[in-house]
Amino acid sequence: MDAVQRSSASFGTRPLDQCNSLARMSDSVIRHDWSCDEVTAIYNLPFMDLVFRAQTIHRTAFDPNKVQFSRLLSIKTGGCPEDCGYCSQSAHHDAGLQASKLMDPARVIEEAKAAAAAGATRYCMGAAWRSPKARDMAPVIEMVKGVKALGMETCMTLGMLTPEQAQQLADAGLDYYNHNIDTSERRYGSVVHTRTFGDRLETLQHVHDAGMKVCCGGILGMGEAPVDRAEMLRTLANLPEHPESVPINMLIPIEGTPLAAAEPIDAIAFVRTVALARILMPMSDVRLSAGRTAMTDEMQALCFLAGANSIFIGDTLLTATNPSEDKDHQLLQRLGMARTEARTFSTVV
Repeated sequence: MDAVQRSSASFGTRPLDQCNSLARMSDSVIRHDWSCDEVTAIYNLPFMDLVFRAQTIHRTAFDPNKVQFSRLLSIKTGGCPEDCGYCSQSAHHDAGLQASKLMDPARVIEEAKAAAAAGATRYCMGAAWRSPKARDMAPVIEMVKGVKALGMETCMTLGMLTPEQAQQLADAGLDYYNHNIDTSERRYGSVVHTRTFGDRLETLQHVHDAGMKVCCGGILGMGEAPVDRAEMLRTLANLPEHPESVPINMLIPIEGTPLAAAEPIDAIAFVRTVALARILMPMSDVRLSAGRTAMTDEMQALCFLAGANSIFIGDTLLTATNPSEDKDHQLLQRLGMARTEARTFSTVV
C-alpha cells in the first residue's frame, strides 16, 4: 500500500514535556518504516513480553499514573449518507435513530463548560456528515472559538475535508481533527462502501497540511483478522509524522447495522493491539474510546499497563453508552492513577 506522502513536520507544536521526552529517546524508537513482518511479530510476542515492552516505552514519554480526560459531544446526529457497517447514524441502516439538526453553538459551549468542570481537558465535537457544507462552517468555527476560550483543547470530526475547510478550522484554532481509518486497507471495503481507504488518507493529508494535529485510529471487533489490526496501526505508524492521538475503539454492536452480530473481540487481543499502538507510536496519546462499558475494570487496567493514557468521560459517546464519571474516578482511584492536567503547547522545542 502506498502511504499518503506528507512533508515531514517538526515537533514544534508538541507539549514541552513531550519535546523533552523526545530528546531522550533514541532515533531507533521513532520509526516510520515498519514492515508487515516486523509489526506482526511484535503483535504475536508472548503477552507478558509485549506488555512489558509497551509499558517500558510508555514511561519514556508519559507519566504511567496519569490519564488524559476527553469529552465527546454529538453536535449533529444521524442521517449520514455514508454506509459504515458499524454506525447507527448511517441513513442506510435501520437502527431507530432519528436525525437531528446541527446544535446551536451557544449550547455546545455550555456543554463544554460542564465537561471542563468534570475534569476534561479536551473537548471533541462530532457531526454525522460525509463532509461539511459551506453553510456549516460558520457555526462550527463559532463552536471551536467558544470552546478554545474556555482553555480546553479542541477536536472535531466532521467527515472528509477539502484543503480549504481544513485551513478554515486551523485558522479558527482547532487543535485536533479526528478521522479514523477504521481498519486495514485490505479489510476496509468490507466495512464501508461509500468511500475508499484512500479518501480517508487524503483528509488526513489536508489536516496535516493545515497545521492541525491528527487524531486517527480504528475499531476492533469488526470481524477482522489479527493481521488487519497490525496493518491498521502500521499504516498510521508509517506516516511521515505519527498521529498525535490514536483512539482504539471496541465495536459496540448495534441492532439494525450490518455488524450487529459481529463476534466480540477477545480481551487479550484488544490489549495486544493497544500495546502495539504504544510501541509503534511512542509519543502519541493512545485513547480507550468506544466500548468501555463492555470492558471489565481488569481489562481497562491492562490497557493502561499496555500504554493507553487517555479516555473519554461522560455517560454518552455520540449515540453509545459510556461508563459514568463516578465509575471512572473509582477505577482510577483503585489503580492509584489520576487525570492529566491541561497541557500547554509550545512553538519552541
